[in-house]
Amino acid sequence: MTPRMDELTFLTALHRPGTLLDIGAHEGLLALPLAGLPGARVIAFEPLAPARSALLRAAAGHANITIRPEALSDAPGEATLSIPLLEGDPQWQWASTAKSYAAHESARVAIRRETVLAVTLDSLDLADCTAIKIDAEGAEYAILRGARATLSRCRPMLTLELEERHAEGCTWAVPAFLDALGYETAFALDGRWHPMAALHRPTMQRASSDPSVFGASDPYVFNFYAWPRERDAEARALLPA
Repeated sequence: MTPRMDELTFLTALHRPGTLLDIGAHEGLLALPLAGLPGARVIAFEPLAPARSALLRAAAGHANITIRPEALSDAPGEATLSIPLLEGDPQWQWASTAKSYAAHESARVAIRRETVLAVTLDSLDLADCTAIKIDAEGAEYAILRGARATLSRCRPMLTLELEERHAEGCTWAVPAFLDALGYETAFALDGRWHPMAALHRPTMQRASSDPSVFGASDPYVFNFYAWPRERDAEARALLPA
């Protein structure tokens, strides 16, 4: 059987007790199972109000889940959260503080914009951060820049959704940033680990940036995994090279 890798499998296999961050938690698909890991405390960030309301309901009774309404970035202040509406229907999964979607406004696509508070991850001054999941529709690099001290101090495991359609150049910039901090970044495909140098963007990262146009390359590789080099052997043992 071909080994399977996803965010939950990766974070569970390499789990250490401490604080786990779910950035872009949406309705809690990962926050809830992560909270069930031994010795885990989850901080879930979700600036999108409807998703956060659903997350609050789902997390009721989970004393070790803290839900925060801020967006994360590389500087504190305010951010604009843009939500595309396709024929009046909000596309919540596309909500982004990194892009305006203005180029795609049309008879079918309108944009709702909301002002949200932004903080840096470093401002939390965490001493025991063991894992971070980031899914922020193009804001991932800014979030990591605001987490430099935390990454250096705590050495957490990372899962990242990186899509060129949301932030051109992110699949180069983010791994380079992490490399400078002593991290390895890879993707899983066909049951194996692959280095970032093997990511062929024209065939593995081709998808429309227009909320009204669907379809993507096959395969479409957008989940990436990063780990501190001192835990390289543990991470690589999860899949063949």
